[in-house]
Amino acid sequence: MSMQVTSGSNSFSLRQRRPVLRLSIGFGPRLATVGVACALLATILCAQQSKPNEYQVKAAYLYNFGRFVKWPSGAAAGKNDFAVCVLGQDPFGPTLDSTLTGETLDGKPVVIRRLEKPRDAADCRILFVSLTEERRLKEILAAIDQAGVLTVSEIPGFSQRGGIIQFVVEGDRIRFEINLANAESSRLVLSSELLKVAATVRRSARSGG
Repeated sequence: MSMQVTSGSNSFSLRQRRPVLRLSIGFGPRLATVGVACALLATILCAQQSKPNEYQVKAAYLYNFGRFVKWPSGAAAGKNDFAVCVLGQDPFGPTLDSTLTGETLDGKPVVIRRLEKPRDAADCRILFVSLTEERRLKEILAAIDQAGVLTVSEIPGFSQRGGIIQFVVEGDRIRFEINLANAESSRLVLSSELLKVAATVRRSARSGG
């Protein structure tokens, strides 16, 4: 599946598996105009609905973030897979598995892990921090400091509190903010193509908490 996100004059391809889907990102009752072209062998997703929901969009974003980030050579050293993790209560349900199962990133098969303890996140490449974890955000970020983990969340102020990518809603679209200083602190290199389509690129270091 390919999702096309329009951001001003820029576009960002959100690739998912099998069907082809191009849209201006929105969700639920506020979904923007969507054009859908399913592949010949359509999946249940396309058979049952023509509009992606919020977490289908966010799952596609997680995959594509992995395509536009370069990890340090020591990140998840010795691991034969590429771990995309959810810490705390999982808002994706089966959507994350159906989107990422069978995919590869950085030349390794993607695996999904659901975690309860911050210390278990050091082996992740991408870590989605659930809203339920806001109170212990400082502890979580300290646990993965210098581990080369791309942190993503929808927690308010996440990109200003030490996180790297924060989902935000603008009108009927799901977009994201990037804190470049936090990415650099985690030894991650973000593609200029990713920066171009971010709603905001922050360059100040984390403020903590």
